[in-house]
Order: sequence, then C-alpha cells, then structure tokens
Amino acid sequence: DDFTGHQIETLKKTAESIQDALGYRIYKHILNSAGIERFPEAQWDMVRLGIGLYGVSASGLPGLKNVCTLKTTILQIKDIPRHETVGYGRKEELNRNARIATIRIGYADGLNRQFGNRKGQVLINGQLASIVGNVCMDLCMVDVTDISAHEGDAVIIFGEDLSVIELADNIGTIPYEILTAISPRVKRIYIKE
Repeated sequence: DDFTGHQIETLKKTAESIQDALGYRIYKHILNSAGIERFPEAQWDMVRLGIGLYGVSASGLPGLKNVCTLKTTILQIKDIPRHETVGYGRKEELNRNARIATIRIGYADGLNRQFGNRKGQVLINGQLASIVGNVCMDLCMVDVTDISAHEGDAVIIFGEDLSVIELADNIGTIPYEILTAISPRVKRIYIKE
C-alpha cells in the first residue's frame, strides 16, 4: 500500500544519509512477518520474522505452511443426560443427551477461557467438537456425541487442519495472543525433518 511504500522509502533515504555521514555501511531492516510477505523488495539486511516463524501468515496471504500443533488427549468420556449442566458455574445446560469428553488442557496451559460455552472447537479424529461449559484451570469438556471418540484419543487444539487464525477469529483476538499464551508447563516437542 502507499503508506507502507512511503515508510520504506523514508527509511531507505534516512539510512543512506546516515551512512554518508558516518562513512560506513549500516545494517537496516524494516519488515515484520506481514511486510516480508507483501514487500519482498524491502528485505534488506535483516527481517523480523515473528509469527511467520510458526507458519502463520500475518497478512492473510497463502503460501506459509503451518509448523506448530497444540494437542492433548481425552482423559475420560461420560454420558450426560439432557438438561444437566456442564462445568463450573453451571454455565451450559445440555439440550440433549450427550457424550462429553474431558480433555487435558485448561486456562493454566494457555487455552483462553473465552473458548468456553461453544465459542471454541477442537479437532478429534478429523471432526470438530465444541468446547462445552467454562474452560477450567487444567481441563475442559467437549461434546463428542456425534464423534467416534475414545479415552486416550488425540485432540488437536490448533494445527494443520484447525488454524490458529481461525481460533483467534472465534474469540475476537489475534493469532499472536493464542500462541504467546501457551504456558511453560506445556511440553514442547521439536521435530526436525
């Protein structure tokens, strides 16, 4: 866009003036993740990759490949009758007989409490499952009534098939907030291909 183009030109001219005054070359950079995608001509000496490091497009352009997944497992599954409530504060009353899975992640792990009461979803065996009730400190519950799910099954919070951008949009925030909220108590596994 014109505004960013103007900023790039201003920095370029200012840096040239400083170099001329100093008599030696200086390192310069102006681009963050979105800029790297949108203004490749301004990739000078350095760039600030930021969220792009995780394969998340800051500008919404296609092309980056997701490289991070947050997952957990199902701790237990219980059949809960219609009209029962789920979670602290009894915030959600079930409108049908339901199979509710308790999963091993909560707000102390970085799962935002705003995802509770069906504002967030997770992926279980390739199918979306809504988070029901309030997100608890160490756990949360998901509705697996229509999903073939078993205790111990993997649960994808975000990853290749459920993007962190989508999660952020669901609660009116940005992907940075979702990623930086993941607490140190969550085990990190680095895979090199």
